[in-house]
Amino acid sequence: MTFAHAVYLGAHTRITRLLLEDDGMSTAEYAIGTIAAAAFGAVLYGVVTGDSIVNALTGIIDKALNTSV
Repeated sequence: MTFAHAVYLGAHTRITRLLLEDDGMSTAEYAIGTIAAAAFGAVLYGVVTGDSIVNALTGIIDKALNTSV
C-alpha cells in the first residue's frame, strides 16, 4: 500500500464516521434547537397576523378586484 493510498483510506474512514455517527449531539443541543424553532415560529406568527400585514394583503386584494379591464 502506498502512502497516498493510506492517507486516502484514513481520510475516507474519518469522513464516513463523521457523516454517519451522531455521538456528538447532546440532549441540550436538541433542546436549544427546539426552543429556537418554537421562538422563530412565534415571531413569524406575530408578523403574519399583525395589522400591517393583514392591511397590506387586504389592500392588494381590493386593488386587484377593483381594477377595470
